[in-house]
Amino acid sequence: MIFEDEDIEGEVTRGARALVICPDIRGQRRSEDPENRLEEARGLALAIGIVVADAFVLPIRNVRPGTLFGEGQIDRIATSCTLEEAELVIIDASISAIQQRNLEERLKRKVIDRTGLILEIFGERAATAEGRLQVELAHLDYQASRLVRSWTHLERQRGGFGFLGGPGETQIEADRRMIRSRMGRLRRDLEQVRKTRELHRKRRGRAPWPVIALVGYTNAGKSTLFNRLTGSDVMAEDLLFATLDPTMRAIRLPGVEKSILSDTVGFISDLPTQLVAAFRATLEEVTAADVILHVRDMANPANATQKQQVIGVLTDLGVIDGEDGQSDMPIIEVWNKFDLIDADRRAELLGLAEHSDDVVAISAESGFGVDDLLDKLGEMLTEGARVHHLTLPASDGQRIAWLHAHGEVIGDEDAGEGEVGPLRRIDVRLTEKELGRFEALET
Repeated sequence: MIFEDEDIEGEVTRGARALVICPDIRGQRRSEDPENRLEEARGLALAIGIVVADAFVLPIRNVRPGTLFGEGQIDRIATSCTLEEAELVIIDASISAIQQRNLEERLKRKVIDRTGLILEIFGERAATAEGRLQVELAHLDYQASRLVRSWTHLERQRGGFGFLGGPGETQIEADRRMIRSRMGRLRRDLEQVRKTRELHRKRRGRAPWPVIALVGYTNAGKSTLFNRLTGSDVMAEDLLFATLDPTMRAIRLPGVEKSILSDTVGFISDLPTQLVAAFRATLEEVTAADVILHVRDMANPANATQKQQVIGVLTDLGVIDGEDGQSDMPIIEVWNKFDLIDADRRAELLGLAEHSDDVVAISAESGFGVDDLLDKLGEMLTEGARVHHLTLPASDGQRIAWLHAHGEVIGDEDAGEGEVGPLRRIDVRLTEKELGRFEALET
């Protein structure tokens, strides 16, 4: 079955039958097992509604610059495509534009790499205006790298401009110019979004509410935990990248009247560089948090590798020091999905969690351990609180109410008369941060 070029270059569609191939390149050090990488690639395909007709690992001894795979391997892929009636081939690796084009010509089918697949998912899932801007910028950055001379329809020349005319510009040059122009506008729009976010963060910094950020590998259960803690109904499915746009809700904690819980995009290994840059503004929310909850899927055999991927991103963001691996920001590891772990393993992990100050074992699905997590958060946010003896005008109802709402008021009594009238003495337990927020309130 032969496809025309325009069919090969069509968009990825839901319901398309696909072959998923994980290249295992000899000598290339990877932290993940090839089978685990293949399973993740299958998950990425399923996340966008693609039907995985077949999936397998292909060992590569010598990388072919033009096609990545050897001749025999290309024949095997072509045969599998025919037998499985696959119209799409997904390569779980970054391939060059030349390799993509050559493989499409040989296989007569559309070929996309890991970067292209993740961009397709992000393009479908982005819901907010900011998310769509970020995804479009990432798409254009990716497309710009795909404009190569081997695309013959891009070599046609357009008419010249100006007095002398000249040879004009080729279509590829025109396309590059239009992409650069659009990317420039998107970057300016995103810079404005970043400034707006910064203003919002500063406003929240003056507000009395601490911020808790959920981070973790994609599909670790962050959104399920978010929904359980907040009573919300954000999308929480057994899919990779179920959440792309940051969501915030207020929650109550022991000893803390109100705090803000923020759900963020999931991390993943080999995240396309275009998306790392495009989603920088989103991830900056993490850097402004008071506490970070690192949610881990302990039922996943690759959870240790996933943890390192998350730590790597947090290090890039400056949350974790790259030299000593420490963070000035409190980080709690939330060991999730205990409902999916067998009894022996569960008992082992519970023993480890009980002897660690920064680990809480839970099941966001069943609710197991969630109360312990809330208690832990309350303790952490009120840690270092001490009693302050404050004297305020009795007429200053706003600040007195603030102390009752956000601190632990031990005593509240008349303190006689002052220059501005009756006074009240309030003994209240506050953290240093809460005291700073109180002092920032207008008198």
